[in-house]
Amino acid sequence: MSNEPHISSRKDDHILLCAEDEVEFRKKSTLLEDVELMHDSLPELSVAEVDLRTEFVGGKILSAPLLITGMTGGAERASKINRDLAVVAQELGLAFGVGSQRAMMRHPELASTYQVRDVAPDVALLGNIGAVQAAAMGTAEAEDLVGVIGADALCVHLNPGQELIQSEGDRDFRGCVEALTRLAEELSVPVIAKETGCGLGIGTLEKLAGTGVRWVDTSGAGGTTWIGVEALRTPPEQQALGELLWEWGTPTAASLVYAKRRGFDVIASGGLRTGLDAARALALGARVAGMALPWLRAAHGGGEEAARAYGERLLMQLRAIFVLCGAKDIAAMRETPRVVGARLERWLAQDPRA
Repeated sequence: MSNEPHISSRKDDHILLCAEDEVEFRKKSTLLEDVELMHDSLPELSVAEVDLRTEFVGGKILSAPLLITGMTGGAERASKINRDLAVVAQELGLAFGVGSQRAMMRHPELASTYQVRDVAPDVALLGNIGAVQAAAMGTAEAEDLVGVIGADALCVHLNPGQELIQSEGDRDFRGCVEALTRLAEELSVPVIAKETGCGLGIGTLEKLAGTGVRWVDTSGAGGTTWIGVEALRTPPEQQALGELLWEWGTPTAASLVYAKRRGFDVIASGGLRTGLDAARALALGARVAGMALPWLRAAHGGGEEAARAYGERLLMQLRAIFVLCGAKDIAAMRETPRVVGARLERWLAQDPRA
């Protein structure tokens, strides 16, 4: 029996909860606020000189190092959000990701809710599938997911925390490392290993280091907690587990540094909200800064216009901070002096590669 209504309903639940409810970590932060950038009172630089361009996965050149992180798809409401955000990404030269394509795997007629190439022909576009689903599919099926939407890379999301709270979620996570290894070798586009709000810990990154995957998306603790999102929509017995684990995860800043120490190209996401957050992530070595919740709330509340306004504010903030650090481009921002606070230092000290 088809469960399409159930899939679309779940996607709508996720959108509405994230747009209208309290779905962020309550106590744990990203620890990006523990990174203080040194002020330069004599930057000898104009705002117009700041060059935010960067090379992204697959050789795509972004006008700014920002990714609208994959959030949704598989429902009518999701289709409008994806298209509105993709239009903005195209205009501003940002990267854009779709949410999990699991729904269109089961119901190909839902593919249109992920398709944005007609409004964003040049954007760096990321597909998305869960690691458990990747383990169960052949490489040809993964190629279809990429081809149907014209993606430049495929995010394979790692979300055991979310699945364990979701009453209909997966419970068996075996075979995911092998699937990542196979896809990294066989898929025609790069693979990005992406967390979903719990961050990438040291053990995870050590396993990923042997798969051939070179890009990771931290999606660290401190922003939206998908354990929390599921706790808000699940039966009481699962809700109690979600409340217990609401603060679970590795902070974004720590995940970022752990990944850089192991030579990964890093998308820093998880709780980034401003240009200052993005600049701090870039200073720590991220290639790109990813954001989801603020883009979703902008698009849900005000459509394409509100999303464009948010994106323009981000770019203005980022350019201003580059000037205040005396950094003409991203390479210079990585060299800018910084002070790292004690809380982040404690996390970083746990890494044997410190």
